[in-house]
Amino acid sequence: MTDFTLHTLESAPEAAKPLLKKSQQDFGMIPNLHAVMAESPEALEAYQQLHRLFTQSSLNKDELTVVWQTINRAHNCHYCLPAHSLVAQMMGVNSELNDDVKNGKVLANAKLETLRVTTLAMVEQRGNLSAEQTEAFYQAGYSNQDMLAIILGMAQKVMSNFTNHIANTPVDDAFKKYI
Repeated sequence: MTDFTLHTLESAPEAAKPLLKKSQQDFGMIPNLHAVMAESPEALEAYQQLHRLFTQSSLNKDELTVVWQTINRAHNCHYCLPAHSLVAQMMGVNSELNDDVKNGKVLANAKLETLRVTTLAMVEQRGNLSAEQTEAFYQAGYSNQDMLAIILGMAQKVMSNFTNHIANTPVDDAFKKYI
């Protein structure tokens, strides 16, 4: 098994240091995921960019949370499920919504439930949605832009979820209460 370093501002490769400083500014700490990704400054930069772009997409904070947590659950990511619970709280997302998505429950809001089901199908079917699944998504009021936003969120989550699986990233103390 390969051990991954939890890089600090001192131990990180030079190109990763400004990226870790940005993480520290954004989160008040360097999340362990970012500390692991610092080994590859390109991976950390790509992850940060994907996160920024996804949060600027057509989806609102509840919808972002539904996509993130649906993918985190589908990938069984020990790190991202609690991490995105804190992110959801910081964004003002209702904790019941976050918990329901984390636990794979049917959502009370029909539009958000359609988003959850579509996102899960995108993961499980590798983007090969049926005509019926696609139609249900659009009938719920979503657009082509929203469909592409799901794919953007999936790209971000593949990077983080798979990194956490490979590195067995330790959950930060700030996230542990959301396990």
